[in-house]
Amino acid sequence: MSSSNLGVRVLTGYGIQVRVDRGHLLVEDGIGANRSQMRLPRVGHGLKRLVVVGSNGVISLGALRWLADQDAAFTLLDRDGSVLATTGPVRPSDTRLRRAQALAIQSGLALEIARELIAQKLGGQAKVVREKLLDTATADTILQFRAELATAETAATIMLLESQAGRAYWSAWRNLTINFPKSDLRRVPDHWRTFGGRISALTGSPRLAVNPPNAILNYSYAVLEAEARLAAAALGLDPGIGFLHADGPVRDSLACDLMEPVRPKLDAYVLDWILHERFRRDWFFEKRDGNCRLMAPFVARLTETAPTWGRAVAPFAEFVARKLSSAVPKSNRYIGPATRLTQTHRRIAKGSTVTAAVTNAPRPETICYGCGKPITYGRKNCTKCAVPVSRENIRSVAKIGRIAAQNTEAQMRRAESQRRHEAAKREWSPGNQPAWLNKTAYVGKIQPQLVRLTNSEIASALRVSMPYAADIRTGKRTPHPRHWQTLAALAGVE
Repeated sequence: MSSSNLGVRVLTGYGIQVRVDRGHLLVEDGIGANRSQMRLPRVGHGLKRLVVVGSNGVISLGALRWLADQDAAFTLLDRDGSVLATTGPVRPSDTRLRRAQALAIQSGLALEIARELIAQKLGGQAKVVREKLLDTATADTILQFRAELATAETAATIMLLESQAGRAYWSAWRNLTINFPKSDLRRVPDHWRTFGGRISALTGSPRLAVNPPNAILNYSYAVLEAEARLAAAALGLDPGIGFLHADGPVRDSLACDLMEPVRPKLDAYVLDWILHERFRRDWFFEKRDGNCRLMAPFVARLTETAPTWGRAVAPFAEFVARKLSSAVPKSNRYIGPATRLTQTHRRIAKGSTVTAAVTNAPRPETICYGCGKPITYGRKNCTKCAVPVSRENIRSVAKIGRIAAQNTEAQMRRAESQRRHEAAKREWSPGNQPAWLNKTAYVGKIQPQLVRLTNSEIASALRVSMPYAADIRTGKRTPHPRHWQTLAALAGVE
């Protein structure tokens, strides 16, 4: 069982049980002897979403009622990432709004809604490609397709533009390197080490991914789809009647429509993981047909991002509800559909115009580049692996320094410096030195005062290197007598 401070609890394994006992919600999950139990009271539980991954277990009607009374959502996901069932807090629905939803294609509202949702999606994709992948050319191509949406007159045209932009978008991901700890590399298949294509070789579609990043995207999209279903139901809309995706017996078209503008935000989250973190081999397993699946602990970590995607999809769900309400006959007192998801009406009533910010998803786990152990964010290696890495870095830097010290330019600079110093020695005469300034005076009076100076001050005054200046300051080297008078002035010795 996994839980987080975001109020998400994920149940995995076999023989999962969710029931009510004397007012408390009892949950149990796990595999074999490794099982866990939790007992949640009606007050102070902090539960917002209960997610079950798999279909082996039972949940009682009393448990569903308990969740509804506590305004907590329930989601059932299959192990391949498909959404099997969702249920959230029960809200009264506006029949007029659903009728407008069913007639949206005839009224023209469906085209307006689809155009806006896809425009938001393509704008987000262009931002991801430009800012994360630093691919300006592909970003400009996506924005060109976005500009053509304004003249699209049919849903088919919008879908065509979206698919063309999608091909350009995913082509920018193709050569991304997927990094694993050094200790895992020998167990990682070759095709897992790059992102490759978004289309699976097993199905000719994104389903049944064959490498970790695509498997992560598929499962995360399933979590987003569940949040989109809950958002539509909370506003009294029918999740199955969409405007862009075709109706199907096993798909909620409106939920799929609401997912589109949020997909780039989810993509950016996964892309940051790919660019800056490592994946562990034991987070994934490969089936006999080559399908890549996620292990239960990793599934739980991804599921904890659900509240973030729920808040991200909320404004788009309310946008659809507002558009549909424009076709509903209403009285003068009607201000539009309720904003249960963003609480916009409540903030306006209180005189606030600040829009609620969408919080970032939980940070991906940071693991050691060498052994794969969890480490503190901002570090690359654990304490044990950092030692050989630092030693190797020092060797590499030293080798670069030795090579740079022997190149033609460095040799010319050394020769010029030696000529300058030799010329200064020839021009210097002991008679120009004060009678008191001898080696005894330098060692006894001047050198002890040099510790109050900095290496850079000495190096600048004498026109010598920083290492030589450091040796003079510490007394390891005695400079040529021509420098003594300058050092005496720097040290304040008369």
